[in-house]
Amino acid sequence: MADVVSPETRSRMMSGIRAKNSIPEMKVRRGLHARGFRFRLHCRELPGKPDIVFPKYRAVIFVHGCFWHAHECTLFKWPKTREDFWKEKIGNNRIRDLAVMDELAGQGWRVLIVWECALKGKGRRPIDEVVDSCAEWLLSSSTKREIRGQHATIDIAIDHEKQGLPDDLREGTRRK
Repeated sequence: MADVVSPETRSRMMSGIRAKNSIPEMKVRRGLHARGFRFRLHCRELPGKPDIVFPKYRAVIFVHGCFWHAHECTLFKWPKTREDFWKEKIGNNRIRDLAVMDELAGQGWRVLIVWECALKGKGRRPIDEVVDSCAEWLLSSSTKREIRGQHATIDIAIDHEKQGLPDDLREGTRRK
């Protein structure tokens, strides 16, 4: 299936996608700052350059886009064009995410993932609820938590099997 926009338009659209300072990330940062939490941003010294770093709590927050990290929610849909390219790209993102979380856990860091669907779309939650969940987690002893849309907050172990990596993206089973 051909793309519905010209290559120039697609290029302009893709170049506008931010890796840092995205709208969901800014909402979480503003809310946490307003609640008195102080943090560092995009710390290059840590694996994966976490979006928000709390040295005092030995904790990091990643604000993941559902598309780029293949979250199983209503905001994620596999592209119909260049399917092999996107499966490999997004699959590599997922594999990298797992490796980064393992590395951070090995260094004693706690990890929180706030999914884009918690802040956007039909299943979004009020921003205050998301930020309150972040603040509660920071003050807890939980090592890993995910905040998803539709009022789901999940404490989970850093375990590859529990990450819900689709069979076609698991290492060793991916098509080359």
